[in-house]
Amino acid sequence: MPVLPGHRPPLLLEIDLTTPLVDAAGDDRLRRLRSRGRAQLRPTLRALHEAASDRPVRGLVAKVGGPLPWPLAQELRVGVRAFAASGKPTIAWAESFAATAPYVLACAFGEIWCQPGGSLGPLGVGIETTFLRGALDRLGLEPEIDQRHEYKNAADRLTRSGFTEAHRTSLERVAASVFEDAVADIAAARELPVDRVRELADAGPHLARDAVEAGLVDRLGYRDEVLASIREKTGDATLLFADRWSPPRRPLRAVRRRSATVALVEVRGTLVQGRGRRGLFGRQAGSDTVTAALRAAGRDKHVRAVVLHVDSPGGSAVASEAVWREVVRLGDEGKPVVAAMGSVAASGGYYVSCPADVILALPATLTGSIGVFGGKVVVRQLLERWGLTTGTVLRGDRALMFSPRRSFSDGERQRLAESLDAIYDDFVTKVADGRNRPVSEIEPIARGRVWTGRDALAHGLVDELGGLRDAVRIARLRAGLPEDAPVRRTGHVALPARLGRPRNSDDPRAWLASVLPDRDELLRDPSSTQLMLPPLRLV
Repeated sequence: MPVLPGHRPPLLLEIDLTTPLVDAAGDDRLRRLRSRGRAQLRPTLRALHEAASDRPVRGLVAKVGGPLPWPLAQELRVGVRAFAASGKPTIAWAESFAATAPYVLACAFGEIWCQPGGSLGPLGVGIETTFLRGALDRLGLEPEIDQRHEYKNAADRLTRSGFTEAHRTSLERVAASVFEDAVADIAAARELPVDRVRELADAGPHLARDAVEAGLVDRLGYRDEVLASIREKTGDATLLFADRWSPPRRPLRAVRRRSATVALVEVRGTLVQGRGRRGLFGRQAGSDTVTAALRAAGRDKHVRAVVLHVDSPGGSAVASEAVWREVVRLGDEGKPVVAAMGSVAASGGYYVSCPADVILALPATLTGSIGVFGGKVVVRQLLERWGLTTGTVLRGDRALMFSPRRSFSDGERQRLAESLDAIYDDFVTKVADGRNRPVSEIEPIARGRVWTGRDALAHGLVDELGGLRDAVRIARLRAGLPEDAPVRRTGHVALPARLGRPRNSDDPRAWLASVLPDRDELLRDPSSTQLMLPPLRLV
């Protein structure tokens, strides 16, 4: 409902977290169109952190239960706890808890309700990886890919049919790190011993009534009963979706035409050369687009600090290096840069973050993956099966080195290995310089291994655990700006709205792209983080 000027009735904020919140900020018209009618992420986070101080806002109620990415659940949890610290009532309710992340988020609320016929699903963390090597063999596609080093497992999905020991070790630690955080959060919120929470997790799923008896849920009831219960504490308040809340207008005051600001620059999606665009796998962060935004922030005398918001599984090594250089230049110019990592900021995503003055990650952020892979998928056998032959004319022995119609020669394979070694060594050196540590300390925790944000903190790859709001606070502090200094997006460029099939859907490479995981699966499978040696373009 709209809030009329001058009239602010009692309000009860409501959030529907059964579907993902969307971030429709910026100039991407397609994203704004697709997000119409859906709850907005950033206005919701703002309401969680700020609305409790608004007198008409009396409480908070949220419907939870559907799947949520772990980092998003953790960022929302921080906001819920900030709201609850005001003493105003908060209730989370679910028809049924389908996964662990939404339940951990619910534990940040003052009360947890569940529909009587619902259940509390299995409490745990699992990672599944689909290996494509068997399918590629049947199709006559031969991956010739090299990687640095044993933990750089993005290519394993193409080259192997199961886990290597290093791959399994890496993913087991990722799952354990997230699960340990979940157990600790549940135990603290529900006032249960950690061992008891682990027992309950192993014994699940639990029917709603059993969850109440175990102390995991407070009450059983339906939506109308939830609202009636919270209104007993808040009075007859009007429901308002949290992302539609806006703070009361402040009295006008004399201000300078343009005050000092913090610039927000986003690196969202797979890192590619050129301009930002949409590809088969969703949004791509173009190096030209991101570096232009960083240069604009550097030139603007009103910009005193930069927040680099990174949500990227990696991508092109060349594109990553171009962005890295502009982040370094900002630091050389005396403008603090604070990197805020989202759901994933690994490989190329970590590459562009490592020179920042301060790096923040959420506990479940996938980061690190300091490594590189490169190569190609040879389609010769597939073409032969279809009776297709290839004629070749070339000048220069290695002009067709990366042709998918032929295998690497021994000399080409050696040259690929030398290139990967050089890129890996350079990557590790850049991280060591950015973290002010010797290479000898960085190399053992590099080798392509993916870490959660919490483990990355323990290994010194990030400085603090926190989200975007924390990064803005630190940027203001570093730049000597007031707490309410504005934050403005810099150099945001609209993306083309063209989506569609590959130009030639009969091309085996187009088929390969179609069976590779999309961005959502990348976030579920930590092994998919990447730094690639061009011209390989496999996500």
